[in-house]
Amino acid sequence: MRTVHEIRGFPLAIRLLLVNQLGVNTGFYLLIPYLATHLGDDLGMSAAVVGIVLGVRNLSQQGLFLIGGSAADRLGARGVIIAGCAIRTLGFALFALGDGLPVLLAASVLSGVAGALFNPAVRTYLAQEAGERRAEAFALFNVFATTGALVGPLLGSFLLLVDFRASALTAAGIFALLTVAQALVLPARDVPPATGSVTSDWREAVGNRAFLAFALSMVGMFTLENQLYLLLPAGARQATGWDGAAGLVFLMGTIAGIAFQLRITRVLKNRGTRGRWIATGTVLMGLAFVPPMLVAGTDTPPDGALDATLRALPVLVGALLLHLGVMTAQPFVMELIPGFGRQALTGTYFGIFYAVSGVAAAVGNAAVGWAMDAARRGGDHSTAELLPWACCLAAGLLSAAGVTWLHRKGALPRTQPAAVAVTA
Repeated sequence: MRTVHEIRGFPLAIRLLLVNQLGVNTGFYLLIPYLATHLGDDLGMSAAVVGIVLGVRNLSQQGLFLIGGSAADRLGARGVIIAGCAIRTLGFALFALGDGLPVLLAASVLSGVAGALFNPAVRTYLAQEAGERRAEAFALFNVFATTGALVGPLLGSFLLLVDFRASALTAAGIFALLTVAQALVLPARDVPPATGSVTSDWREAVGNRAFLAFALSMVGMFTLENQLYLLLPAGARQATGWDGAAGLVFLMGTIAGIAFQLRITRVLKNRGTRGRWIATGTVLMGLAFVPPMLVAGTDTPPDGALDATLRALPVLVGALLLHLGVMTAQPFVMELIPGFGRQALTGTYFGIFYAVSGVAAAVGNAAVGWAMDAARRGGDHSTAELLPWACCLAAGLLSAAGVTWLHRKGALPRTQPAAVAVTA
């Protein structure tokens, strides 16, 4: 009830953006996790072609984050959000309507471009509208995003009982509704006239050494957060011998987020510095990979339900620690980003930050995947079994060390000036 009261305390624009993120993640995760299976099994494409289709989507999104951020600064975040959702509606509809490679590549490009547009734009609008309550706004944003990431795959698995096209059309329908809702309800804001070129904006942001150091320090956080979809579900399945165990990782995160996210942010906001809590959160994220080491490399099937439950516990404890670390650090990370530069470049800073984190997540996932393959080649009871978990532990500790160093040098923003929103 306290969370509901907190939501009602925000202006309509922020409430709409929270619902928007729930819809965005629901629509995304009911389709994308099943796309590779559809391309390979239903359409008979080779693994190489499947990789190209999926890679084009990732490249389109990660490579254009900076464009989306600059567009939010110069054209207004509202219009960019609406355009992004409309483009993703078209992209997901193409997945349903086309089976040929050119159509599928176009769908992948459009869905990636859409994400590159509305991801930095949504965060820009949220930061500007929330003012001094940025931390709480981003905390609620995480709750809605996590909920959507759970609901999406569940809805997608149900729709696949019909066929993949039903999932794609449903996802496109969700984004179409979001587009209409934002066009009708999201308030328009005046955009201050730009004082220089786009490239000068980019040079200013890239030349901010403190910001770049902070973005690089957060590489570990985003790499570890992505293990909620790679290493931890694989560890849960391997430990228990049950494919459904992976769903428990997501379910635990959703329950924990709804129950604790806002409370954690509210308690920590006025106690200590942002750098301290970001470092604490990334340490927790790293330590989350220690308990699963207890059951790493377990290949023998569990002896009954009790044994499976006992094997699942270390992985679930690790998942809970990882979620707690994200809940501790991420709202303050999002809160600090606008404070590194001018308010007029908020979108540019978010765009660069997400471009860096996107590349980091891709490289980090590749490294963890390599470590997982090395663990399988090592066989039972080898030290290689611990390699992927140890890599993640090291990533969390290194990220925390980087933030701590920046905090001690006084390189992190101390206060965030409240943004003044002017109604058009």
